[in-house]
Amino acid sequence: MKTPPLKRKTRNSKFKIRNSKTRQRRTTNYELRILPNVQLGIGSSIGDYCVIGEPPRGNKPGELETHIGARAVIRSHTVIYAGNIIGDDFQTGHGALVREENRIGNNVSIGSHTIVEHHVVIGNNVRLHSNVFVPEFSVLEDDCWLGPNVVVTNARYPRSHNVKEQLRGATIKRGAKIGANATLLPGVVIGENALVGAGAVVTRDVPAGAVVVGNPARVARCVVEIEEYR
Repeated sequence: MKTPPLKRKTRNSKFKIRNSKTRQRRTTNYELRILPNVQLGIGSSIGDYCVIGEPPRGNKPGELETHIGARAVIRSHTVIYAGNIIGDDFQTGHGALVREENRIGNNVSIGSHTIVEHHVVIGNNVRLHSNVFVPEFSVLEDDCWLGPNVVVTNARYPRSHNVKEQLRGATIKRGAKIGANATLLPGVVIGENALVGAGAVVTRDVPAGAVVVGNPARVARCVVEIEEYR
């Protein structure tokens, strides 16, 4: 198999090909890799050592279309698998991982070292901070916010019989905010504009507009009681 040519981002976001031998000792003969059937919007910028359009197991390169909208900023060491449909003004931190066949809206930010597994739906204006984990079959509606180290889970009984057929991610409704280090158990629904306190362990649905804290998380007050949100 022929090794892909070395590509490097220039200041004007265009790519130029260089002799792969010049950096063979320090890289695997390329600095970034864009696979077939990847559509990149105008004005997009991709950092070094990124991989865009990586085929999931069982698929060939280019078999699944990957679409990333205009003005994307994809920072170094990010890997985006094939089959993703991503809107405009998308950006990642460094070392983000986005698995295959997700639907991601406009103006979405995925922080450094955050992982979004496959078959996730993310709306518009969503912010995922660094080191967030979002498993398959989760839904993040418009304008929601996940703080650093938030963990969403989807397997109620890991390694149990038929676990893969029973996976259920969380649903985070429009405008909900999840504080740093919170954990959401499988299948929970976080209501619109709810606020989950830092470090909370959410084991049941959270009502719209509620503030929940603790382990297990319990309703402490309403968001409208917080002056900063009025």
